[in-house]
Amino acid sequence: MRVLGIDPGLTRCGVGVVDVRPDRTATLVEVTVIRTPADMPLEQRLLAVGTGIDELLDAHRPDVVAIERVFAQHNLRTVMGVAQVSGVALHAAARRGLRVALHTPSEVKAAITGYGAADKKQVQTMVARILGLAEVPKPADAADALAIAICHAWRGSPAADGGANGAGAGGAAQTPAQAAWLAAERSARTSGVPRRLAR
Repeated sequence: MRVLGIDPGLTRCGVGVVDVRPDRTATLVEVTVIRTPADMPLEQRLLAVGTGIDELLDAHRPDVVAIERVFAQHNLRTVMGVAQVSGVALHAAARRGLRVALHTPSEVKAAITGYGAADKKQVQTMVARILGLAEVPKPADAADALAIAICHAWRGSPAADGGANGAGAGGAAQTPAQAAWLAAERSARTSGVPRRLAR
């Protein structure tokens, strides 16, 4: 499965592409950050981000697009920019007939580290380890985008669907990370949307 993950942001939009095999082995395809200056008109910033996403979608032809779910926060300006970029990404994927998945930060953290309240450094370190990278992708938006992509690919594995006995559809026992991911997803559904990955 090839997944294009997006950490939406107006100033910095992280985009990561990974290939994930059925055995959950993940390989880095590309990671980048699309940047726009704060003094550029909003419509031009959104156009620039949209163009960058379009180019990456056409270059890598992913099977699915995974985007960090927007949430409410005190900084209205920031959340508006995130929401606007998310809309641009959703539109770009829909025009190509691609499936789209939205994942909350706690879901991503749990899938990557096995702990839904992991800090950013832990997530970044695990992303580098999972992908076999010598160092953590920078800036943080890049690592976040890769984490979102990996989360989605791992969520789709048979073991991630877990049944009453803690086994997936394929009969494999859940890993601690998969069990934590499921717990985070259930919590997000019942207690509202969690906070976004800290900047």
